[in-house]
Amino acid sequence: MSEIQFRIGIDVGGTNTDAVVMRGREVVGWAKRPTTPDVTSGIVAALSGVLAETDIEKPSVGAVMIGTTHFTNAVVQRRKLTRVAVFRLCGPATQSLPPMVDWPPDLRDAVRGFAALLPGGFEFDGRPIVPFDERALREACRQTLAFGLNSVAVSSVFSPVNTEHETRAAQIIREELPDAAISLSHEIGRLGLLERENAAIMNACLRDLGQKTIAAFRESLADLGLNCPLYLAQNDGTLMSADFAEKFPVYTFASGPTNSMRGAAFLSALPDAIVVDIGGTTTDVGALAHGFPREASVEVEVGGVRTNFRMPDVFSFGLGGGSIVVDQRSTLGFGSWDLGISVGPLSVGYELTTKARVFGGDTLTATDIAVAGRRADIGARANVADLDPALIAAGLAFMLGRVEEAIDRMKLSRDPVPVILVGGGSILVGDRLGGASDVVRPPHYQVANAVGAAIAQISGEIDRVVSLRDVSRDEAIAAAKQEAGDRAIAAGADPNTIHIVDVEDIPLAYLPSNATRVRAKAVGNLNLEAASTAG
Repeated sequence: MSEIQFRIGIDVGGTNTDAVVMRGREVVGWAKRPTTPDVTSGIVAALSGVLAETDIEKPSVGAVMIGTTHFTNAVVQRRKLTRVAVFRLCGPATQSLPPMVDWPPDLRDAVRGFAALLPGGFEFDGRPIVPFDERALREACRQTLAFGLNSVAVSSVFSPVNTEHETRAAQIIREELPDAAISLSHEIGRLGLLERENAAIMNACLRDLGQKTIAAFRESLADLGLNCPLYLAQNDGTLMSADFAEKFPVYTFASGPTNSMRGAAFLSALPDAIVVDIGGTTTDVGALAHGFPREASVEVEVGGVRTNFRMPDVFSFGLGGGSIVVDQRSTLGFGSWDLGISVGPLSVGYELTTKARVFGGDTLTATDIAVAGRRADIGARANVADLDPALIAAGLAFMLGRVEEAIDRMKLSRDPVPVILVGGGSILVGDRLGGASDVVRPPHYQVANAVGAAIAQISGEIDRVVSLRDVSRDEAIAAAKQEAGDRAIAAGADPNTIHIVDVEDIPLAYLPSNATRVRAKAVGNLNLEAASTAG
């Protein structure tokens, strides 16, 4: 039996799918292939490419980690979504705001199957609003069966404080609907009923797609002779098992930017910095805090729906290597770049290698401008030798301005900060950026996203409201830390590597009983030998 020594990280972007082989902290080799409409074919191509380049023994691969936009795209495009039955346990509370009330009409029409507002739910301190009514829930299950629905989202008022009603509801649903996929809001979202319920519904509508997609991923690995565990990157910069991802596909949202930021921190050895990831279609700008992406402090919209599960604080805009250059100077009668030249947001995407002028196409792209301006040396420079020098200068200035504006937007003060440039499209800008104290373009910057997936750890998190009447603040925080660590271990982390990366307690003055919101997050390394044995 070969010794387990390699791991493979894969990141699926809008233009390219990247794969990297790592041994410890060493990048052994990498490959970049065009993303395909079905996602899986692009993953297979990238995997095949990196295996051929490195020539490693397949039994020595301990795990494959994938970061994918597949589920985000399904919501944004309103495709391949499952209709959902929504059970809200609320008693007389919240009746005026039915489930999905704030969803875009087209997405609501694609997902809504049946909704029932049922007795149950809790006050902030865990006291029941009204008793849980099992008979009413069983009747709702029978109605769900009559509608032919097979995915159920359950939300209960203040379920992060007391999970009893949601947990009991799940038991009853399994009795009445044995084949149903069940999404519980306390397992997905945080405090805030509507946003947490939205996250649970969104997860429920993706469960069927999650099972089919991950089954295709597993089949692809088997076809390539990789008999090892599969993990998916989640949106806090850590990993989840394939089994966990089938149950919680919503956690993959925004995993691409988090992979890039984690990879940038690893490759540059800078734990605190602004990361600019320029891909083929978009640019993602985020902030690192202690080596992990800074989390958004407000609710985040996904496909037009407000949610409150963890998401990175990222500013994204349409600028990448495939962005289309629009020259309107002759139309407008101006020569100034800010009035006559624009780059993006339209992009040729994964067709860059056939449509860009440097590759023999007839579409002027950001990559053509970079090659003509001698920022990059790819394709045939002779194909862009006829470009107007003023257009080249204007295009470069436009792209630089967009990136510098995004950096300023993500900074917390006026002081210059280190900036890490990653992504294949980072050739579009130079090594001097306004607002940056230092600009770092680390080794293997082209595949920082895949590196981030390969090095990702396992996490556990807790977020709840506690009353300090019976316990001290220190005891509440210690209990939260312990539970976060236990969750990480249960998810597959090595107990000997567990450490706390984030702790927060916020007194809630508007609630009685000295209430405090406590959050804690723990991470630990994945034990490849144990994971491979279990897989």
